[in-house]
Amino acid sequence: MSRTMELGVHALELDVALTADRRLVLTHDLTVSAVTSADRRPLRADDPLYPYVGKPINALTLAQLRTLDVGVRLPRHPDDPFALTQVAMPETRMPTLGAVLGLVNAYEAEGVRLHVELKSDPTRPHLTADPELFTELVVEELDRHGRLDNVAILSFDWRIITHAAGLAPGARRFALIELDTLHWHDGLGDDIPAAARDAGATTLSPEHVMVDEALMAQARAAGLDVAVWTVNETGLAARMLDLGVAGIVTDYPDRMRELWRERGMELPEPVGPLKPVGV
Repeated sequence: MSRTMELGVHALELDVALTADRRLVLTHDLTVSAVTSADRRPLRADDPLYPYVGKPINALTLAQLRTLDVGVRLPRHPDDPFALTQVAMPETRMPTLGAVLGLVNAYEAEGVRLHVELKSDPTRPHLTADPELFTELVVEELDRHGRLDNVAILSFDWRIITHAAGLAPGARRFALIELDTLHWHDGLGDDIPAAARDAGATTLSPEHVMVDEALMAQARAAGLDVAVWTVNETGLAARMLDLGVAGIVTDYPDRMRELWRERGMELPEPVGPLKPVGV
């Protein structure tokens, strides 16, 4: 995250889930990943939930999760592309949302928008926090750190988008969508952007394979921007820009900066590096 801010980006995306003791932690998965996490020790010797890898995030407390090393990379097979794009950071602990917001504020990165994805799956309620409570806790934490003026709230679970519209009407709200989760939304119909707008979204954020001229036309009619994910090749990113997308989510902001430069588009300014205390 520090390197990304120092490189220069318009926004940072964070995935957040809720623990058993209602703490907000950064994690991509609703269960402790065996690819990015390793057990080191139980919180206490007789802990019945140990080992923690593979357990639901919402079944574990922050203290239990903080015993994990989440800086490992354990690919499922030797040529797993995940292993090639992620750098191991051994002895890393699972951070809280509050700690990350504090880091961003320490960088004085007010111009970097935070995109906070609330991980929620309505088809797996045993793994998922109550969407209204979850949204309220995230909005409260963002407000506590003074970030509500430059934030986007994201979710595949549009119940969260609807609740966020009432709690934080000034925040951007991204309705995430992919082919595999279309069935999550009853009565979606053929006009996905209109349904997202009616759910309270300000932006539609589809998987790139869904983006074509027809979808873009529907989004314009619905009054929604389109931010596409996850685009890592500049050729594909160029095609998305030509279609009129307003934002591109990528694992490689350095590549996208080169594309922005080639097209004469405004580049975000680098932030930092972090100043030592007292300077």
